[in-house]
Amino acid sequence: MSASSEHTRTAYAYDVTSFLAWAERGGCPDPARLDRLVLRRYLASLDTRGFARASIARKAAALRSYLRYLHRHHVIADDPGRGLRAPKGGSRLPRVIRADEARDLLHEAQVAAVAGESDEPSDAVSAAVALRDLAVLEVLYGAGLRVAECCNLSLGDCDLARGLVTVLGKGAKVRRVPLGEPAVDALRAWLARGRPELASRESPDDRVFVNRRGRGLSPRDARRILERHPLSDGRAVHPHALRHAYATHLLEGGADLRAVQELLGHADLATTQIYTHVTRDRLRAVYEATHPRA
Repeated sequence: MSASSEHTRTAYAYDVTSFLAWAERGGCPDPARLDRLVLRRYLASLDTRGFARASIARKAAALRSYLRYLHRHHVIADDPGRGLRAPKGGSRLPRVIRADEARDLLHEAQVAAVAGESDEPSDAVSAAVALRDLAVLEVLYGAGLRVAECCNLSLGDCDLARGLVTVLGKGAKVRRVPLGEPAVDALRAWLARGRPELASRESPDDRVFVNRRGRGLSPRDARRILERHPLSDGRAVHPHALRHAYATHLLEGGADLRAVQELLGHADLATTQIYTHVTRDRLRAVYEATHPRA
């Protein structure tokens, strides 16, 4: 796992710790006593508790890495995790935010940012946070970035004159992604009037987005921003939902699938094709609701 990102290592460590706590509660505190049945029972329990297939697959990968390490260092005689796979289930398509829902979400964030700047100067930090939140939302939806990619953007990655950001994606692959005018405007306002208020002078951070302490924004911080800005019906939005919406709305507008693949930074076109299924379902719903011979 030496080449894995810090986010991946943290997630794997959490997954392994959670499993060990579960195994101990079930009467198996010693890794040497683990077998394939215990592992499968654990993954099945995750499925019963409603974990997403992708989350269960990641946890299975974490367990395989952990047990392989123990076997390699002679802590356990056999490796019960060899070939362990997450249980298969029905494919679930993401619930995609409609274009009008995304527009309303961003409008509300913009209203909050404008209101924040019109408040008393003593509330400058809150005004800066409102500007930052709007810029984060605009970048997540307007450029389709993964939450970690958004949080890791550095000042040198932004070419606002040309409306581009340079992104370091999965597998250390670099891509350049265009920004729409609203995202550029939000970033300009944040960098000019918001970020200087929060940036730490004692410990400067060159990342675009910082928290109230002047440190680089974390994916957890970004998720909290989304929690503060729900949809109009009150539903909270996960950052990745904005990436789903970005891809789907591009395809609904006529974008080429391979172009969307490049924008998203997908290594495999098959990963991008899930959005064509979402779009096709959306079009069928519109057809059945409106066509006289549907």
